[in-house]
Amino acid sequence: MKKITSFTVNHLKLLPGIYVSRKDYLGTYALTTFDLRFTRPNYEPVMETSAIHAIEHLGATFLRNDLEWMDKTIYFGPMGCRTGFYVIFKGDLTSSDIIDVIKRMIDFILDFEGNIPGASARDCGNYLDMNLVIAMYYCDKFKREVLDTIREEILNYPE
Repeated sequence: MKKITSFTVNHLKLLPGIYVSRKDYLGTYALTTFDLRFTRPNYEPVMETSAIHAIEHLGATFLRNDLEWMDKTIYFGPMGCRTGFYVIFKGDLTSSDIIDVIKRMIDFILDFEGNIPGASARDCGNYLDMNLVIAMYYCDKFKREVLDTIREEILNYPE
């Protein structure tokens, strides 16, 4: 079988960043999948599942309520390897195109207080497995290492 695209990325050189993972087309509509890499694969410990789950709920809530991006947001969720998230937007986009909305999403999570949206037995299949404090730790790390230091090497996959 042919290797899928995400398995061809050199994870030994991959840094935390914002990468275009793939582009798909449904007729004339482009869908761009982004790799929001929060930790360095095979170098740093993987993210805690409770923090990932909190980021997933808050990130998805933010994106689906953002006036500019709500109609462009297709999906936001964690990677199986627990080193970051995938976000899929409508449009033929580049990493630079989404920096602003990702900054605002991260700031939303960092400033969040109260009950996490959807964190109830009625609304979520594992609502007790969420940790906002650790989620904020990872978001602060992503902000410092990626969003505050945007550079070419963290916007394009390594060779």
